Amino acid sequence: MVKAIDEIRNELGGSDDAVSTDDEDLKAHGFSEWSSVNVDVLPVAVAYPRSTDQVSTIARICHKYKVPVIPYSGGSSLEGHTAAPFGGVSVDFAFMDRVLEVREADMDVTVQPGITWSDLNLELEKRGTGYFFPIDPAPSAKIGGMVATNCSGTNAVRYGTMRDWVINMTVVLADGSIIKTRRRPRKCSAGYNLNGLLVGSEGTLGIVTEATLKLAAIPEHFSVAVVPFPSLKGAVSAAAAVIRKGVPVAALELMDEEQMRIVNEGGATRPRVWKETSTLFFKFSGTEGTVLDNIETVKALVKPFGPDAFEFARDKKEQESLWSARKESLYSLLALRKEGQILWNTDVAVPLGALARVIEESKSEAKSLGLSVCVKGHVGDGNFHENITYSPRDPIEAANTEKAVKNMVKRALEAEGTCTGEHGIGYGKKKALSAEVGDGTLLVMKMLKKTLDPHWILNPGKIFDP
Repeated sequence: MVKAIDEIRNELGGSDDAVSTDDEDLKAHGFSEWSSVNVDVLPVAVAYPRSTDQVSTIARICHKYKVPVIPYSGGSSLEGHTAAPFGGVSVDFAFMDRVLEVREADMDVTVQPGITWSDLNLELEKRGTGYFFPIDPAPSAKIGGMVATNCSGTNAVRYGTMRDWVINMTVVLADGSIIKTRRRPRKCSAGYNLNGLLVGSEGTLGIVTEATLKLAAIPEHFSVAVVPFPSLKGAVSAAAAVIRKGVPVAALELMDEEQMRIVNEGGATRPRVWKETSTLFFKFSGTEGTVLDNIETVKALVKPFGPDAFEFARDKKEQESLWSARKESLYSLLALRKEGQILWNTDVAVPLGALARVIEESKSEAKSLGLSVCVKGHVGDGNFHENITYSPRDPIEAANTEKAVKNMVKRALEAEGTCTGEHGIGYGKKKALSAEVGDGTLLVMKMLKKTLDPHWILNPGKIFDP
């Protein structure tokens, strides 16, 4: 590893800002307070490339010395994706954060992996394009990590996941070679779908250095509604009724009574105070006429489930205020942790018909174990998150937390669901993936990995073991 680091530093120009071995830098790249899973090993260096060619240089040298390479963009992943269980070089894309080209006539944009989706949308707005990029996970998420985990966010019920919006990518393979996954038309049947293979591969098959993304037209009219319910089951059942009717809502989110209480206590949305019951958040978009029509349809559909209110935003400022409760939920939860506590934030997704039961049973078990638990999720597509705040120094509490999470995953799989809807497998859910897909499917994945990365240097220890 020392030889590799010296060689990388020399080929990247010999400057100190190209490769860092500073202790604080290594810790920042090997440990994450966001992540539910961390390991006790740190990377031995952090490289800061400025171009695809420099990433290729790093990969070529690491391939030569069989040194692990861990891609790093926003560092906000939740399943230990950026951990370095075998040491190696963390490749941070902080200096590859540019919008390379916007093609308004084609409704697409080419970007580097270090730009956040929120900064991309600010740039599109500044240029007056009338377009936006609709995939919206946490505001700190960057395009590289979003591609790696096939993330989604609150807009998924209407716009889908990251995989649906990637046109092509420039990718550096394990040996340093550079490929382009395909050309730029939105429709293509030429050869294997490498986009489909690489999006969601969590940095284990290649390192994305550029991505061309589709853009969507900004709808002319928006509205946001907040609908509290007296019970969690009522809220989830109402959400399912809306989806089954095919109402084209732009987003449909759930927060339980604990999460609403946390938002109030955190104060991020003051002076507004929310009713502390299980709550649905609806976002509507389109023409003014279609939005009004969809609102009336949704009001009629949820009425049998006994909503306590149906509050609408009257202007853009109120829309932002109403939606801010959902967007601020995780930050409020983190801010209210007691000293020594950490957060286990994980997700599953299940078929719509099983959603209410799996949520209720998972939350009920966690509370019966004496845990501080809350639930939120993108219920429009059957995806929900369970957040447990606990002390890792308390062996009983830590064991109960692990038990609750494992049983939630088991419950989801028994309902023909998945162990992760959008967070990915990373370091923390390898056993769950094996239970979900079986040995045969896992073997095919390992064969692909072995072909593209014969030395297993690309983000090793993630998704599955050698």
